[in-house]
Amino acid sequence: MTAPTTTNTPSSGPLAGPVETRVVSHLHPEGSFDPADHEVPKGLEEIWRFTPLKRLRDLHKDAPLDGHDYEVDLDVAPEVQAGSVDIDDPARGTSTYVPVDRISARAWEASDRLFKITVPAEAVASQPTWVRFRGNGVEKAGAGHVVITAEPFSKATVVIDYVGSATWAENVEIVLGDGAQLTVVAVQDWDDDTVHVSHHHAHVGRDASLKHVLVSFGGDVVRINASVEYAGTGGDVEMLGLYFADAGQHLEHRLFVDHNNPKGRSKVEYKGALQGKDAHTVWIGDVLIRKEGVGIDTYESNDNLVLTDGARADSVPNLEIETGEIEGAGHASTTGRFDDQHLFYLQSRGIPEIEARRLVVHGFFNDVIRRTGVPEIQARLLETVEAELAKHVGVADVVAEA
Repeated sequence: MTAPTTTNTPSSGPLAGPVETRVVSHLHPEGSFDPADHEVPKGLEEIWRFTPLKRLRDLHKDAPLDGHDYEVDLDVAPEVQAGSVDIDDPARGTSTYVPVDRISARAWEASDRLFKITVPAEAVASQPTWVRFRGNGVEKAGAGHVVITAEPFSKATVVIDYVGSATWAENVEIVLGDGAQLTVVAVQDWDDDTVHVSHHHAHVGRDASLKHVLVSFGGDVVRINASVEYAGTGGDVEMLGLYFADAGQHLEHRLFVDHNNPKGRSKVEYKGALQGKDAHTVWIGDVLIRKEGVGIDTYESNDNLVLTDGARADSVPNLEIETGEIEGAGHASTTGRFDDQHLFYLQSRGIPEIEARRLVVHGFFNDVIRRTGVPEIQARLLETVEAELAKHVGVADVVAEA
């Protein structure tokens, strides 16, 4: 499918006035900073049809976003600058992002502080920078805004770690200067009562390299949009994701890669597992190669492992191509149960069935975990996968009977 384009003119905000051509389609509505320009979703719209709106605590309607019941702890690399600044700081809006849905626009409008992380030009961070966000209650909804800037030819890793309980809406802007190398990891390890809706948008400079990792384990409803656009030729983006949904959880990830410049590269790989009654995951991926995006090499994939009856995984890959002058483009999606051949191989070598099933799950996730590039995160994710499997003692028996 080929998407139409338009020139969008925001009515307010730091990017007021004409901005570059953007996509307008059923997957990518026209952006605006004004919440009134975004209709209250009813659940019939393409971008909302999988989301349980009744469980969003009116984030999509008019719930006040003035809650501040949270704490932020920092562990900042010596070479990196980080802290809370005034919301009118000029860093806000530098990603060129314009909110594409009502919750994002409401969060942009309601945020009263900006959390700013800057990697100076040519700096090489000696350790990851950690931002640990702890929510202390779900009663009052809050809104946040984060801007991560990697100036030209810098190199760094930033980890945002979400824990506790919250009703939280936010926008995360990621800006890479020319030649910068940046890894951003966001871990949603919330308590089971949390509702978290977020939009990550990356603006990738000429010959810059971004690794973007989303990990979702906790929360009642977690919905994260992640989008990328290129500010010059030669940008390289890797988007990795890992999620594990338990009974009743809704974990939704929506991705959009806009190849709006020549000779760019993108690779998207998300893996998820589900177990328990009414566990629900949603993955929507879309790559747009514009007419000017010649020489592009892109691939997106999503794999889901269903561990028990009663769980549901929705996976919809999309590829929109407006030019035939590309290096490569493709997508794939799989949803299934355990591979009987893998189990037979392990059991034939004396490994008990329950242990064999556990090893299959670990093997399913291992490649993505390894490629996060942060040893502390890798160890924690392996432990978390083990803990998730332990929650469902009967998983082996249920799947074996299916």
